[in-house]
Amino acid sequence: MDGNEKELINKSKNGNIEAFEELIEAYQKKVFNLAFRIIGNFDDANELAQEALIRIYKSIRSFKEESSFSTWVYKITTNICLDEIRKRKNKKVVYIDDEIKLTDGEVIRQIEDDKPTPEEKAESNEIKKTVFEAIGKLPEDHKVVIILRDIQGFSYEEIARITKCPEGTIKSRLNRARLTLREILKKKKELFSEYYVK
Repeated sequence: MDGNEKELINKSKNGNIEAFEELIEAYQKKVFNLAFRIIGNFDDANELAQEALIRIYKSIRSFKEESSFSTWVYKITTNICLDEIRKRKNKKVVYIDDEIKLTDGEVIRQIEDDKPTPEEKAESNEIKKTVFEAIGKLPEDHKVVIILRDIQGFSYEEIARITKCPEGTIKSRLNRARLTLREILKKKKELFSEYYVK
């Protein structure tokens, strides 16, 4: 934690809104990206990121500076996202791109898509999309560790603080998450190859 960040934290703890806005500015995009990786939906991630920033503001006086500020911020964001996932397990969430089941089959909702055409998408974007879809299929505890370690770049120690799990558990979950992810991606590749071989 550099001197300027420490000063901004102290001012924020004393209720200085301008200091908090300056402090949190560097984290807003990172908080959204983390929420998006865990939740997988832009609008929900935006809402949860806002909720995380509000909670950070309300809780900043309780930040004890035992860990880095970024670790504390990501811990709050991760907890908010995991709470949302747990809530969703008890209710059906329908997205606009879900298929509609009819008596004589299924149809896809006809909503105009203003995103770039497949031809305009770079190959790297396709790979990212495939990987993130595969990550979305992992159990939540595996999804969180692979996002925090392999995408956000946190150390095992930081992940242990964020998730309140021992480092050994983190390493074990990460190993299983990577193996499962490899299997999912391997199956996708095989299906893709079969489709184009025919």
